[in-house]
Amino acid sequence: MTTRGGTLHAPETLEGTDTGQPPARLPLVVHVLALGTFLMGTTEFMVAGLLPEIAGDVQVSVARAGLLITVFAVGMIIGAPLMAMLTLRLPRRLTLILALGIFAAGHVVAAVGSSFILLLAARFLTALATGAFWAVANVVAARAAGPASSSRALGVVGAGAMLANVVGVPLGSFAGQLMGWRGPFWVLAALGAAAMVLIARHVPHDGTGHTAVSIRSELSALRSGRMWLVLAACVTTTGGVLSTYTYISPLLTDRAGLASGLVPLALAGFGIGALAGFLAGGRAGGRRPYATLITAAGVTVALLLAICLLSGHAVPTIALVVLLGLFGLGANPVLIALAVRFAGSAATPGSALTVSAFNLGTAAGSWIAGFALESPLGAVGPAAVGTVIAALTLFPTIAIALTQRHRPAPAPA
Repeated sequence: MTTRGGTLHAPETLEGTDTGQPPARLPLVVHVLALGTFLMGTTEFMVAGLLPEIAGDVQVSVARAGLLITVFAVGMIIGAPLMAMLTLRLPRRLTLILALGIFAAGHVVAAVGSSFILLLAARFLTALATGAFWAVANVVAARAAGPASSSRALGVVGAGAMLANVVGVPLGSFAGQLMGWRGPFWVLAALGAAAMVLIARHVPHDGTGHTAVSIRSELSALRSGRMWLVLAACVTTTGGVLSTYTYISPLLTDRAGLASGLVPLALAGFGIGALAGFLAGGRAGGRRPYATLITAAGVTVALLLAICLLSGHAVPTIALVVLLGLFGLGANPVLIALAVRFAGSAATPGSALTVSAFNLGTAAGSWIAGFALESPLGAVGPAAVGTVIAALTLFPTIAIALTQRHRPAPAPA
């Protein structure tokens, strides 16, 4: 790949150096940040396995206890851009440390709390901290890895959350059965405090450059039409996959005839596929981002359609669920990298908006899929909804690729 005047002339390349070859190893700080997202991915979904115990202890119904998951998603949607703007003038390392401190404190409050309202407040507070950490971590990882490896680094950071679904959530639920539901909250609080030390040690100090940041200039930098196309793709790709995944259990048991005891294995397969997809998508997206986006979107639609058609057969359905994890979320690190790049000088708000967009897609997709589940389509309804939502991803991804052929992306500040 050649450059002239500092502008990339290969429109299919998101990142690259003069040699076009990324370094063999990522900086250690990228893996430290992935540890943080692992903790936050664990706390987001660990509660699902502890709802009966929590409901019994605080004397609410299991359905009402499910609000602990809903309020966390709402906190992520609101908190990521809000906290990103409120902390713009703070050094990024300090923002990460403060976010982990609030994360740990929120888990302590939840562990000692005796009322359901207090638990909801603690979960919302934790979600705000999670949104802030994730938004800033994306920017720090991309900058630490350099232009040639930013997509790959974001894949590793995001893989921390995927690994949480495979390892952290099951371990948290198991620990809750042994120690009581408060035990995992204490453990996460301690791990969050330990992560603060790692962040302070390994994240480079970014000086006082943020003290002169103008919030108005940051907002004006978010006028990039291409960035909003990326955000639209974040909503639809996640909404399509997770609207199906949220109700995959009734599809596997009622439609495919799978024994309920085997459902966790299918879910683990999805998690392993998503973990591999994040890592592979980050690598592929570093060289051919637009082809990666369009390919992932097209394959995801085909997989969801196949699930609708073949859901009466257990083995093909399980295989399709694993592949859905592999392809359905594999483009996410590329989308984050593009949003950060297209936002230009507003990299942190751009990253924060992707966090909100992913969670908005999850919330909206699962909400619509819930109605489809009760429709005449039955257990296939959520997959049908997911197919339609995922197909919408093709529009912004193709539009991004077409606009890039006429207009190079701005270099990140």
